[in-house]
Amino acid sequence: MLPTSGSPIDTPPSPLHGEAPRARPDTRFLLAHPAHFIALGFGAGLSRFAPGTVGTLWAWAAFLAMQRWLSTAAIGWIILASLPLGWWACTVAARNMRVTDPGSIVWDEVIAFWLVLWLVTPAGLFGQVVAFVLFRFFDAVKPGPVKWADGCMKEPAGRAVRWPRAGFGILFDDLVAAFCTLLVIALWRAL
Repeated sequence: MLPTSGSPIDTPPSPLHGEAPRARPDTRFLLAHPAHFIALGFGAGLSRFAPGTVGTLWAWAAFLAMQRWLSTAAIGWIILASLPLGWWACTVAARNMRVTDPGSIVWDEVIAFWLVLWLVTPAGLFGQVVAFVLFRFFDAVKPGPVKWADGCMKEPAGRAVRWPRAGFGILFDDLVAAFCTLLVIALWRAL
């Protein structure tokens, strides 16, 4: 249950302060706060099976829709605006779930995959599928730099969670996964 006194930003619950982490989020949680709606990818994060993959697929569909009606520059501005919005939304949702990096938060996949697709445009279907597979590999397996990025924003055991930092940490490893994806695509194109 969400805190009832004050706004969620004023009363940050923490698993280190004796509150149990929230069970899997549901539609009620999704609709309880605009940050939850954004962080859970407009509902994609409610998937019981591979929410990160579902969030990435939602990002792909949304990107294709944006390409139909918006210029490349407008999409770039949306991605740029989505970064601070996502930082805020991921921070609030994770804090209210009392988990520093819940799997149901998929806005990190959305922003990172939008960035990949935006930078590989104009890529055909094959190029987009390759980008999807590479991004999911780097995000799920977390090799090398992605694993480093995932761990560098986490607080050591026993230390209180700094929620703004944790919110950025949710985004950071996916942005590094996007960078690794783009690096592999660039090397592939160069060869």
